[in-house]
Amino acid sequence: MNSVWSKTIPAGGKWSGTICKGRLVKFTAQGEGANLSTLMYNAHNLTERYNMPDTLKAQHTSHLTKGHVLMSDNGRVLASIVEDSLGWHDSISGYTTRDLTDSKYGITTYQDLRNNWLRSGEENFIMELVRNGLSARDIVPALNLFSKVYCDEKGDMKFREGHCSLGASVTLRTEMDTLFIFSNTPNPLDPNKEYPSVPITIDVFEAEPIDENEDICVNFRPENKRAFENTWEYYTLLGINYRIAVK
Repeated sequence: MNSVWSKTIPAGGKWSGTICKGRLVKFTAQGEGANLSTLMYNAHNLTERYNMPDTLKAQHTSHLTKGHVLMSDNGRVLASIVEDSLGWHDSISGYTTRDLTDSKYGITTYQDLRNNWLRSGEENFIMELVRNGLSARDIVPALNLFSKVYCDEKGDMKFREGHCSLGASVTLRTEMDTLFIFSNTPNPLDPNKEYPSVPITIDVFEAEPIDENEDICVNFRPENKRAFENTWEYYTLLGINYRIAVK
């Protein structure tokens, strides 16, 4: 299956853009130790965005993998995870800041190093948010693809080193027209003192119609089914018969 669009985000890089509903978005790590911090918004109503607490609470989990959906703060499904070679993606540790990046990897500036300076997730997010009519106040808890963060028996958050290998991949299916904002910057809990240099490739394909009775994401939990129904209703009321694409 040929992709309709492909892009590789270099280490420290960023990208934002709208991907329409009914697409498969495959992310592939081009090296070990990848991390892609991700924000998501309803492309046609930017006040609606990814809601980490509802996503985790509704699906009784603290991490995300195949079968899980990424819910908005309006109880709809922005995207679903339909394939995953890792089995765990971090939903709780956030993104790097300028201060954290400087303290961990050393102070770098664009004036001194030009494009070789070390970016932070916060700065990348803000720049892409502004490009899309938003601002720093619109940052929400991020999803960190390719990273594993868990809590030990004492409740301390731990980063699992070696979790992401070369060629690891995860595929989202867009259920709404979604504005994605990506920052290829380190997980804030990654103990590695070397700034990761792992490009991440994004390939977009056309998705097959959903079989409502068999789809793993629709039927993972009753809360998932209700979120899908809210999404289908949303598009129906907009005058778009989204359920045409549903078997």
